[in-house]
Amino acid sequence: MAISKKIESFMTQASFIRKMFEEGMRLKQEVGVENVFDFSLGNPILEPPKQFQTILRETIMNPPAGMHRYMHNAGYPETRSKVAKYLTGNTGTQVEPDDIIMTCGAGGALNVALKSLLNPGDEVVVIAPFFPEYRFYVDNHGGTLKIAETSQDFDLDLDSLDRVMGNQTKAIIINSPNNPTGRMYSSERLKELGQLIAQKEQRAGHPITILSDEPYRKIVFDDKKLPSIFDAHPNTILITSHSKDLGLPGERIGFGAISSHHQDRVLLREAMTFTNRTLGFVNAPALFQRIVARAQDLSIPVKAYQHLRDLFLQGLLDAGIQCFRPQGAFYLFPQSPIKDDLAFVNVLKKHHILAVPGSGFGRSGYFRLCFCVSQKEIETAIPSFIIAMKEYS
Repeated sequence: MAISKKIESFMTQASFIRKMFEEGMRLKQEVGVENVFDFSLGNPILEPPKQFQTILRETIMNPPAGMHRYMHNAGYPETRSKVAKYLTGNTGTQVEPDDIIMTCGAGGALNVALKSLLNPGDEVVVIAPFFPEYRFYVDNHGGTLKIAETSQDFDLDLDSLDRVMGNQTKAIIINSPNNPTGRMYSSERLKELGQLIAQKEQRAGHPITILSDEPYRKIVFDDKKLPSIFDAHPNTILITSHSKDLGLPGERIGFGAISSHHQDRVLLREAMTFTNRTLGFVNAPALFQRIVARAQDLSIPVKAYQHLRDLFLQGLLDAGIQCFRPQGAFYLFPQSPIKDDLAFVNVLKKHHILAVPGSGFGRSGYFRLCFCVSQKEIETAIPSFIIAMKEYS
């Protein structure tokens, strides 16, 4: 066999999300696009803002000399300055340009950070339910994944974290607003997390870094504001991308921002710049570094996603499906009416509804639905949810 046994195993257990997306493509060919309700993939439906389109055209039509050449592996100085200025204003914490590493999306930033932090066998804590790729990112760099559970309403469970974290813990990945639940952690709960980590650091004798994965940081509902992770714990790296807030998932542009209070701040700058290069990313895309430097204050209209959330959530409740009310992102994580979430997802598939089983996110008994789709698709799908639920009434 040409491929490694480990990769073969990972491919077998890997992303339910992609599998359902591919199943959707097959179903659409079979019964017609208009008859399939695909809620499997978080692919933003909203186009980038008009101001972004203007910036894009201006940059393409009036390129600075050498725009497509290599640059410093951490990114263009002017881009890092603009990002640092935006984060300083947004978080209330001074962020320096040298603490910004421009990357190929948030996934690139997470891999760059983990490669910089981990020794073989070091433990990385994730919080279930969690984005499935975290498992593979940690393995990429010789780490060991440890899973902490959340409370019934998907909030941080400090008792579970206390039990899971030990002397080998080197990092913890948090994701707020969360994929798949839409839960946003409060500033109070984040500070409690920081206090717990500080206790664990004293016992372990080394820093434990929070990797705060925040690609949905601007997609927050009901006029709430995302608390700053920099206020929770000094040893922190904020990681994000513009895939969701500007509707640019295909452009792979994001960054990591090291807290100015991280005790190994200078070393981390050097390490993440080095790993950005040696992991093969080399640097973030030049064109889009230039563009997002001018677009830090822009965002897709969040109210549009909030409206879709409200519409879909009410439809599920009318169908008798229980679901946590998301505070951000663009996912619903309803409770399956039967314990076997994969079986219920297959029932939905019979009615041409594509969802992702919660077991793919480390939480069985639930399933994920993406509401970054058209209003018509949600409205047309609700009767099919009602029919599916009648099988279990």
